[in-house]
Amino acid sequence: MKFSRVCLHNFGYELPPDVVTSDDIEQQLAPVYERLKLPEGRLELMSGIRSRRFWKPGSKPSEGAILAGRKALLASGVDPAEIDFMVFTSVSRDMMEPSTASFVHRSLGLGSHCQIFDISNACLGFLNGMIVLASMIELGQVRYGLIVAGETAEDLVQSTISQLKAETTLTRKSIKTAFASLTIGSGAVALVMGQKKLKDTGHKLRVGVCRANTVHNNLCQGGQNAEQGTLMSTDSELLLTEGIATAQMCWQGFLEESGWDPESIACFFCHQVGRAHAQLLFSTLALDPERNFETLPVLGNVGSVSAPITLAMGIEKGRLKPGQRGAILGIGSGINSLMLGIDW
Repeated sequence: MKFSRVCLHNFGYELPPDVVTSDDIEQQLAPVYERLKLPEGRLELMSGIRSRRFWKPGSKPSEGAILAGRKALLASGVDPAEIDFMVFTSVSRDMMEPSTASFVHRSLGLGSHCQIFDISNACLGFLNGMIVLASMIELGQVRYGLIVAGETAEDLVQSTISQLKAETTLTRKSIKTAFASLTIGSGAVALVMGQKKLKDTGHKLRVGVCRANTVHNNLCQGGQNAEQGTLMSTDSELLLTEGIATAQMCWQGFLEESGWDPESIACFFCHQVGRAHAQLLFSTLALDPERNFETLPVLGNVGSVSAPITLAMGIEKGRLKPGQRGAILGIGSGINSLMLGIDW
């Protein structure tokens, strides 16, 4: 997928107020650690995550998305009445029905002509939203559009801690499937995009490539139930291996579709999973890890928010400057990979 008429305007993001360290989580799991003789500091050592952010109790996914969306609209200078399309892209949702997008639409004061819906694709939802919106802009169907995401990790982390403490038959081997759930954090991000002919920001989405490898859709599965709350089971080791293999297929397609020399890319922004994931990804793709901008140590894995908020913060910190080229490398359970190329 190539694009020539699509401009990126401005990001907005919102960081939850509560900082929860990996040490904080291990303190809650102290009885489990003692029984299984696990060393303190294991969570940070294995993941590279020092902390993650949590919302206040009772916060809904739409609330963070609204805050981020409002910031993106304000920064872009685009009138909410000009937004023709808005999509909510998180794993987390306010409820089964109606769409979470409907709550964001109402609070942001978007027009009645604005098409809205939710997209859900694990950690790739926001990037999928960018592709859908870019395609509509490219066809001239949309003037300006808004993508929003708001992830709420609190229930997953707390349910996982409760389950681990209650499970009397837990072993050092069986605890591994819950490990990934303890790396999750919360956050919100939004992005305004529009037609180049209406307002040329100089920041352009150029190319997008995706690959699906769904034979491995059993490696990370989760959901809710009335008794245990939100829980997820992840084969982290095999998901790492197969996820990187899927990303390698996607990267080859990206290079073919874009025609870009990897050396021309100033900075990479990835879905943040863990230290081992980043190391293996850049080693496998033969890329310089020094060009990888990370938020993992302080935000953890923020689901669909992870890659776009990393890009937003990287731009804010000057890691991607006007005139430079950037790439977003996304991998999500399923397994799916989606990569986007940007001329900033």
